[in-house]
Amino acid sequence: MCESCGTAGEELSNQGVSRRRLLAGFGLGAGVSLIGLTSLATPASAATLMDARWCNPALGYFPAGGYYGAPRSGGPHAGQDITNSTGTAVYAAAAGTVIRRQWGGGLSGRTGNGIVISHGGGAYTYYGHLDTYRVSLNQAVSAGQRIADMGATGNVTGPHLHFEVHSGGLGPTVNPVTFLSARGVDLGGGWPRIDPGARGATVSVVQHLMNQRGSGLVVDGQYGSVSVSAVERFQSANGLVADGQVGPATWPKLVYSLSEDAAGHHVRGLQTALNKRSAGLRVDGAYGSITTTAVRTFQGVNRLVVDGNAGPITWRALVG
Repeated sequence: MCESCGTAGEELSNQGVSRRRLLAGFGLGAGVSLIGLTSLATPASAATLMDARWCNPALGYFPAGGYYGAPRSGGPHAGQDITNSTGTAVYAAAAGTVIRRQWGGGLSGRTGNGIVISHGGGAYTYYGHLDTYRVSLNQAVSAGQRIADMGATGNVTGPHLHFEVHSGGLGPTVNPVTFLSARGVDLGGGWPRIDPGARGATVSVVQHLMNQRGSGLVVDGQYGSVSVSAVERFQSANGLVADGQVGPATWPKLVYSLSEDAAGHHVRGLQTALNKRSAGLRVDGAYGSITTTAVRTFQGVNRLVVDGNAGPITWRALVG
């Protein structure tokens, strides 16, 4: 974990974060509680913060002492550490522009190769201790795009991602776990939550999966009333609360376990989810050798079991 990773800003939370393992064999999606996030609201036009604009930046586990606000010699820990091996993929947590790509991200007290992304509205994310950069300075990036590889550069005891969220400008930090949880993302690796009104690639994934069940939805990435009604019917038919939120209870019943030679709308959903993570596939609904290779590559760079099959753990990592 970080030996010296900067200090937390004035919105410091001293809440410790329980370590949660992500690797195969552990539970498929526990949530985290929300702590004081009213000051981080999006514009009034947004119906919900869980609008699919944010996603998980890396897979791994929370090391002891790597939580936001943990004591450090120079002040409280300013981010959340996510531990995995060197070379594990690191993704943009939301769309934005790379404004810094340098040692410590140009931030006081940070060490190692770092990236800072501006997301607009005074929101920034910082990714520290990187091994390899995969984006350039001033590059526009999309949510889920691979931007770097996890590493152990700087003052660390081992490879991990040091992840920070800055709100209200570059400098004041907030708890990344609670910030992302309010936006439907489990930084510990669980299934995401998206509400009616969401939009983007993850919504398109849901629409493809619903179309495999005969819903006949237009795949436009808009989680509007027609798509919400289809999901509510699906939830009712499967004994779930019909609230239209696609969350940890709905996702496991919605996804399919897929392998090579499968074909259909569910494969289009898989290809769309892979493309959000930089796969660059043609979305044709055919699970051929190219899609299999993309699945195996994604599994490998995220330290999952590499078998080329898209089961629940792979799906959860893709859409999270």
